[in-house]
Amino acid sequence: MKIGKLSNIFRLTRWKEILAVVVLLLAFVFFRSERHELASIGPQLKNSNSEWIFIGIILGGIYIFLQGLMYVTSFKSVQLDVKLSDSVNLFLKRNLLSIFLPAGGVSSLAYLPRNIRIKGYKSSKVHQASAIYGFVGFLTVLIVGVPLILYAVSVNKAFDNSWTGIISLSVLLLLVYGIFISFRKKNFLYRFIEKKFPKMIGSIDEIFNNEIDKKYFWYTVLISVAIEFCGVFHLLIAMYALGVEASFTAAAISYVISILLMIVSPFLRGLGAVEFSLTYLLSGFGYHHAEALGITLLYRFFEFWLPLLLGIAAYLWGGRKLFARLLPVIMIFLLGIINILSVITPALADRLSIVKSYLPQDLIHISKMFTLLSGVLLLITSANLFKGSRRAWYFAVTLTVVSVIFNLVKALDYEEALFALATLGLLMYSRREYTFKGNRMSFQRGFSWFVGIFTAIFIFNYLSFYFIDPSHFGIDFSKKEALYYTLHTFLLFKDPGLTPLTGFARDFQQLNYILGTVSWLVLIISFYRTHKPEEQSDLENHLEAENLVEEYGDSSLDYFKLTSDKLFFFAADREGFLSYRTANGFAVILEEPVCAQRDKTALIEEFEDYCKNNGLKTTYYRVGENSLNYFSSLRKQHLFIGQDAILDTEKFSLTGKERKSIRNGINTLEKSGFRTEIKYAPQSDDILNQIERVSNEWLEKFDKKEIVFAEGMFERAVVKEQDIIMISDEEGSCVAFLNIIPHCAPDECSYDMIRKTENAPNGCTDALIVKLVEYAKDKNLKFINIGMTPMAGLDEPNNTAEDLLKFAYHRVGIFKHYQTLRNFKEKYADLWENKYLVYNNDLDLLQIPAALNQIMKP
Repeated sequence: MKIGKLSNIFRLTRWKEILAVVVLLLAFVFFRSERHELASIGPQLKNSNSEWIFIGIILGGIYIFLQGLMYVTSFKSVQLDVKLSDSVNLFLKRNLLSIFLPAGGVSSLAYLPRNIRIKGYKSSKVHQASAIYGFVGFLTVLIVGVPLILYAVSVNKAFDNSWTGIISLSVLLLLVYGIFISFRKKNFLYRFIEKKFPKMIGSIDEIFNNEIDKKYFWYTVLISVAIEFCGVFHLLIAMYALGVEASFTAAAISYVISILLMIVSPFLRGLGAVEFSLTYLLSGFGYHHAEALGITLLYRFFEFWLPLLLGIAAYLWGGRKLFARLLPVIMIFLLGIINILSVITPALADRLSIVKSYLPQDLIHISKMFTLLSGVLLLITSANLFKGSRRAWYFAVTLTVVSVIFNLVKALDYEEALFALATLGLLMYSRREYTFKGNRMSFQRGFSWFVGIFTAIFIFNYLSFYFIDPSHFGIDFSKKEALYYTLHTFLLFKDPGLTPLTGFARDFQQLNYILGTVSWLVLIISFYRTHKPEEQSDLENHLEAENLVEEYGDSSLDYFKLTSDKLFFFAADREGFLSYRTANGFAVILEEPVCAQRDKTALIEEFEDYCKNNGLKTTYYRVGENSLNYFSSLRKQHLFIGQDAILDTEKFSLTGKERKSIRNGINTLEKSGFRTEIKYAPQSDDILNQIERVSNEWLEKFDKKEIVFAEGMFERAVVKEQDIIMISDEEGSCVAFLNIIPHCAPDECSYDMIRKTENAPNGCTDALIVKLVEYAKDKNLKFINIGMTPMAGLDEPNNTAEDLLKFAYHRVGIFKHYQTLRNFKEKYADLWENKYLVYNNDLDLLQIPAALNQIMKP
């Protein structure tokens, strides 16, 4: 019995995980045991021949180029065209993933970057091209490895045991080839999978039924052979670079063994195991231990670390637009701190003496004050630069130029000046990212405040200095001196000639500095202050929007574009409008404009200009897939956020096996005395009281909160004018309800709230939906929109954000209720319509969730 249990445990154990742990332990043991040797080879690597290292790096570039070319020919062998630049990017990213994925050499072949995905290639052909790439990689290790081993064994008889590795690789390759032939000819293995795993057969047939272009297949083999020799030559170059005797035999044997270890390693591409084995092998060829370790590390730099670093760079380059927006903001913030610190810390004496010998003391003092002021302004500017303000960009450029000049003038601080110069270069590079204009009216209003404050302070200071008693400062101020010191204190300069002698004089001086600081802050804020758009949701505009929905409405969401939480933006000719809310500097638009189709793009562009002039960024929520073309001229990005479930009332029937659970649930309700009824508007106070009680209990007991914007909340006045479907118990008390919203789309109706009590029986929701189908048929409405299921239905992600959404939907526990919602709607849905979030750039995408959270609150 115990033996049986042990065998079951052994069968359940994942050999890949065990092997991965072994490899990681080998890596730990190797680097831990070699710590002294690693320290000792530092001077050896430092004194290595830089010319040979440069040649090794160049060969590394050729190696990466050949890998990309190999992908090109692999894709051409299945009649697909891929640009060399895209294929190099594909190799770098797959290589990086292969290091961190279990069985990475194979599993990474499933990854496909967006620039190839968007070409719309058939997935089976893409998978076949990737399979050819992987298969040829195995094949050429054998093609190159066998002759190299034969040559090495003929030269050095001590390495006859290398046949073990070659035999292992040959068996593995023959096994892969056997699987390939079995799937092509549909023999025993194919039939076994067809019997045991029938769902896989469709994908297998798609991949292996495609014809292969033999010419490009053999081109792929030739390129892969060249790649293998790059590895051998990298080992030779490492030997030359370290100034030790180069051995082709040692390089050949070591390369083949390292490739074998990387193939069988399930994790981190043999990190540790390769280093351990190569060091041991090279020591067997007569190299000192430190020399063998140096050769191994240099070889691994060329073949492992260099492609890894370039892979990271490839991923970062894909998000370069995000960095182009974030990095200048960070640099401006840091420059502000650097400017402040450079003023409050003592200057270097030797540099300061050089400056004093060429520049007057007053100019040095002024430069310090301007550097300090620019530091404060840069900190404020960084926050507005983050928002994408064009005015903030101009201001940042000006302050950066000021920082370059005055950091040099005040104490020859060339380090700070160089940092400012680098920041200026980044600002110029990213200039097109800052498009949002500040409101001129706000600036004029702010500037007028500054002028008013300045005038008041100027008059106050001038008169105070002129009439103040000489005992306070020891000066009997003339008109000219009063004017001079007024301007000095307003500019926040400290003049050594103005020394307070009394408590009143010190308080007066501090007051002047505070008033000067306040006035400057008013001026700074006026640069960035945005003018809040005038709200346009008055009664007249609301009636006009209703008329436009009645004329052009084509979506169930058009109803929510008229709710009281919305603002309206009308076209110049008043023949269309957009419905939106503002939060956190964003205008969040519900879906798309309500107008004639031919005018939608023009209205969107008109609204975009309006938002830019008012310092607002835009994002469009729940845009249908067919409407994405309206945004193409604006070069916006889009993110899949879910699918609307559409029920076809003409196809719906309770008959059939698949509807059995619904029938049983409704029958059980009816036998228990529950009634499902349609209550037509207007609703009586008694019905309103009952459904309000149900709504409140649903919010409290199920820990729910009211949400608006794309759906409604319970409002008696609104619900009173809507048709209701409710379920009542034997005593006539309501236990569940849904409210039917006015249908805005042709042939389509929808509901808003669907709520029930805590003790409502199972099947209530199904009974409400079935009754809604009956209602729709009576009204001759063909479709019912039963709402969006967030995150569900994403099969082929188009970007990293969608990859994360798909992962979260399937793997993260807090999103499991979306799967439950999806399962419920799949019982009814005949069609699924993709919905998207349309936005400007990746930086906006980081800020949009907070804005959405804000606008969905009542």
